[in-house]
Amino acid sequence: MRVLIVEDEEFMAEVIEMGLRREGISVDVAHDGAVALEKAAVNDYDIVVLDRDLPEVHGDEVCRRLVADCPDVRILMLTAAGRLGDKVTGLGLGADDYLPKPFDFPELVARLRALYRRTTPAHAPMLRYADLTFDTHRRRVERAGREVRLTPKELAVLELLIRADGGVISSEELLEKAWDEAADPFTNAVRLVIHTLRKKLGEPALLHTAVSAGYYLAEQP
Repeated sequence: MRVLIVEDEEFMAEVIEMGLRREGISVDVAHDGAVALEKAAVNDYDIVVLDRDLPEVHGDEVCRRLVADCPDVRILMLTAAGRLGDKVTGLGLGADDYLPKPFDFPELVARLRALYRRTTPAHAPMLRYADLTFDTHRRRVERAGREVRLTPKELAVLELLIRADGGVISSEELLEKAWDEAADPFTNAVRLVIHTLRKKLGEPALLHTAVSAGYYLAEQP
């Protein structure tokens, strides 16, 4: 999951960013509406967490443009305005969910995961491939009934691979979806995560390399 946080309070944005990264969620940040629209135009986000009172371009206008230009993106309005009328207005603009400040961080994470399951195409909460099962709600992976303990980044990569259902995913796509815009395009981070993930999944091998193309899951190479 890749998320754009649009929040003009820098401390609040940093707290949310750090918390989501610990959950294995890729995060970019914009501190005003104009930058948010620029980032959304060049990056493929699953969800935008959008503050309503933004400088440069108001959050309401950002929401309108995202709905028009990025129809597959889900929008969670995160704002201090918690009155019923504000909620109705936000949802009427096209937001998919609305969470007033202050909020409990676990609730934010739960809402993001729920929104991600409703993206297009829909993302099922329980994933299966061969003898692998991945409970995306509990962030728990099992292989043949044995729990496989993975880091947040390994979970993010494995989720993308399972959802590809045997299709090849390039290093560039993994870098875009499981990391964020700060990732060095020449980094070997993807290769290292694939190496540790393959080792943790064990034998017989499920994770394979398509030379010069990327990575895929298959019971036979």
